[in-house]
Amino acid sequence: MDIVVFGAGSLGSLVGGLLARVHEVTLVGRDPHVSHVRETGLRVTGERTAHVHPDAVVDGGNLAADLAIVTVKSFDTFDAADTLASGSFEAVLSLQNGLTEELLTTRLDAPVLAGTATYGARLLEPGQVECTGVGRVVLGALDGGTSSHAERVGKAFRDADVETLVASDMPRRRWEKLAVNAGINAVTALARVDNGALADGDAADVGHAAARETARVARAEGVRLPNRVARDALDTVVEETAKNRSSMLQDVERDKRTEVDAISGVVVDKGDDHGIDVPTNRVLAGLLRAWESERGLR
Repeated sequence: MDIVVFGAGSLGSLVGGLLARVHEVTLVGRDPHVSHVRETGLRVTGERTAHVHPDAVVDGGNLAADLAIVTVKSFDTFDAADTLASGSFEAVLSLQNGLTEELLTTRLDAPVLAGTATYGARLLEPGQVECTGVGRVVLGALDGGTSSHAERVGKAFRDADVETLVASDMPRRRWEKLAVNAGINAVTALARVDNGALADGDAADVGHAAARETARVARAEGVRLPNRVARDALDTVVEETAKNRSSMLQDVERDKRTEVDAISGVVVDKGDDHGIDVPTNRVLAGLLRAWESERGLR
């Protein structure tokens, strides 16, 4: 399969590198990472290893492939979609944080698949990405149900030995992912701790509260997500990724803009739409936005 990975950061480089063991992959990213990949290939280290030589470009316009995988930060989704719209793809898969798929559908003609990924990834240096934890990619039709595109993409991932599930209940899974992200990302970023620190104690209480609030908003949006399911999903991811440093924590450590608007922020916004109070997410979002504003990142 011909695959474009739009957003060759940590996760995009890991997924692209694993897929490039079997498929024709083009990474779209920034220099100096792209230049290193073009010159010496991409090295995957850690819990999965590979040395592959995918194509790598800084301009993602006018590309054509069977599949485009979007892995840019949520706040870059509009720009990514506009660039991808200049090309041609049979399907598009989002592996982003937040509820970004709807933004993609407004700009792209190709079917947009929803997806989640729990693989841990860290870009160590240009041309090298570390797999910090083996997880699973879950993907399927945005509105739920079966999809021939999803089945084909799932097979392509499995052919590359990427743990993958094709699911028919992606509306619930998207909100479950959001609940997990709300419970982990902002908490670990503010506390400066690995995911495992949320296994018990005060940090766990804050994470559980953020996840429960997200589940309440999901139900108001018409998605059945019990509080217990959201909490259990959070606990499972914390246990499975205990040594991981969340993407938001990595952003804070590098003084980069975070995806708080698409995680805690969207829970606040949609909660307000339904008159639901989400005080934990509101505080988490407010603190991170203040941190970003102080550094001129907003």
